[in-house]
Amino acid sequence: MEILSYPFVQNALAGILLVSIVSAIIGTYIVTRRMTFIAGGITHACFGGLGLGYFLGISPVAMAGVFAVGASLGVEWMSTKAKIREDSAISVVWALGMAIGTLFIFLTPGYVPELSSFLFGNILTITRADLMAFAIYAAVLIAFFALRFRTVIACTFDRDFARTINLPVVAVNYIMTILVALCIVLTIRLIGIMLLMSMFTMPQLIAESYSRQFKGIMLISVAVSIVCSIIGLAAAFFIDVPVSATIVITLAVAFAASRLFNALR
Repeated sequence: MEILSYPFVQNALAGILLVSIVSAIIGTYIVTRRMTFIAGGITHACFGGLGLGYFLGISPVAMAGVFAVGASLGVEWMSTKAKIREDSAISVVWALGMAIGTLFIFLTPGYVPELSSFLFGNILTITRADLMAFAIYAAVLIAFFALRFRTVIACTFDRDFARTINLPVVAVNYIMTILVALCIVLTIRLIGIMLLMSMFTMPQLIAESYSRQFKGIMLISVAVSIVCSIIGLAAAFFIDVPVSATIVITLAVAFAASRLFNALR
């Protein structure tokens, strides 16, 4: 327990708890809509914003946020208005974001600092300002789900039926798309692409073994994310390895254990 006396460990623990809650909610939504690929698409689209931010000398995080929201809205528009398949639309923004990012990073004079942190993340570098920003986002996300939970469920599972009963399907889809994009932007520098994709999918896959309801999957995903993240954080501290790697391995072990348990049951 002596590791909890370090401020950076306290911040990391608080951050991983917030990330676990938020990623469980967002991950359940995108897994239910079979849009897991969009997380990778938006994440790589952020790379374009990072490159442009470094080239222009402005905040790369803010520019990444602009690119993430723009990419997510573009995917939603192409899939609904332009009648392009979602996976194809995601592939477009994925490739374009990486191309733009690579272009401007090579055009930026000198060495681009902190680029690896956006790719691989480091939860141990989280600050109080990061925690505050993430807490505000988590509060907005939870409040929206609490107020519009049944509407989100209807629009997620059957958009055609939701339209027939006059639910704001388009508005809900765009709001959720923006919330997904903001979640990715806020977490990518803290936990990196590798861990972000895992926390959007693995807890939900484990939860699906024990529940078939949206709320049940979401709550179980929160519990799985928190437990596996704490175990991974402790393991990283004692083994002296990156936190992202230990959390991903812990989630993978938990997933394998849940499948084995179901097979034996």
